[in-house]
Amino acid sequence: MISADGTITAGVLGARGASAPLTVDQLSILAALTQSAEPVTVNMGGDLGEYRVLVSGTPFAGESLVVALPLDDARATVVQLTIVVAGIGLLALIIAAFAGAVAVRFALRPLERVAGTATRVSELQLDRGAVALAERVSLDDADPRTEVGQVGAALNRLLEHVAAALTAREASEKKVRTFVADASHELRTPLASIRGYAELTRRGGHEIPDDVAHAIGRIEAESVRMTALVESLLLLARLDEAAAVEHEPVDLSRLIIDAVSDAHAAGPDHEWALEIPDDSFSISGDRARLHQVVANLLANARVHTPAGTKVTAALMREGELAIIEIRDAGPGIAPELQPTVFERFVRGDGSRTRAAGSTGLGLAIVTAVAHAHGGTATVSSEPGTTVFRIELPLGVTA
Repeated sequence: MISADGTITAGVLGARGASAPLTVDQLSILAALTQSAEPVTVNMGGDLGEYRVLVSGTPFAGESLVVALPLDDARATVVQLTIVVAGIGLLALIIAAFAGAVAVRFALRPLERVAGTATRVSELQLDRGAVALAERVSLDDADPRTEVGQVGAALNRLLEHVAAALTAREASEKKVRTFVADASHELRTPLASIRGYAELTRRGGHEIPDDVAHAIGRIEAESVRMTALVESLLLLARLDEAAAVEHEPVDLSRLIIDAVSDAHAAGPDHEWALEIPDDSFSISGDRARLHQVVANLLANARVHTPAGTKVTAALMREGELAIIEIRDAGPGIAPELQPTVFERFVRGDGSRTRAAGSTGLGLAIVTAVAHAHGGTATVSSEPGTTVFRIELPLGVTA
């Protein structure tokens, strides 16, 4: 209290009502205050800190009553309240986010099942052979009354059209394969007859003009070429029909040695090399067809590279695979031709030196025989290095 004569009676109430005196500086601060209807904030200094002070008059003239409350507790309460509110708000956001994620996850389950169906279809091999396209979106996920159901129903209609197209394609390919097989089979006899009569005429000892002898020789040579073409077409048709190949232990080292020996006899102007392991090993397969694979690759290297080119036949083992590589140092295969080099009637005339005729079926037979044995055929090529790689699963180990 501030009396009329300027005397200040003041103190700080303790926890149990005890009063502690104020310092001179603190009393000066209070004395400087004027009466007001609104409280003011005053820094009392020292250990007291800030107070909220209200100065009002008393019934006695010239006296003022000063009441002050500390702000530390109020501010601590505000801070605690702020922390509590912020914590509750953060917890509410976490709960809301979790609940939203669960709700979205649950709502997207049908779409995930539709996507799973599309993924399984995308992993099917649709480019060849009979395709059983049985994958469909379930009826629950193909309800046209929902957005996801509309997507599922549209995917089912698409799969129906694709299945129908694949069935029609397979039927058409089967007709073509049957025709090729039948035609090839039927052509073998007349071609053999033409060749036989040509040889008979040439060896009959009759005096025939040179031009007629040349014509007969050409007929015989072309019949041989046509016979090889027909045999290749017939073999491919049988492999397309997934005809079972023979399975017997085949010593790959011996097979490659024999094939390189034959290639050396056919192309003495090339440099032939062998890279085979000291320990021979075998696979379970068709000896004649596997020999044809290696022979075709060696012939391909001989025909499409210039004289003097080094050709290497290599055999190695990688895990459970037998690897056959035919490498040559020729001019290489054009990059645009490499993706189709194993297709039928594909010729590399523009990219490699062609020294003899080619039916364009040799590499098609290579990949067909490799697939029939559960293996693969690949090629990598650049000028100076061409590598044909055949991977076959191991069977019987020698």
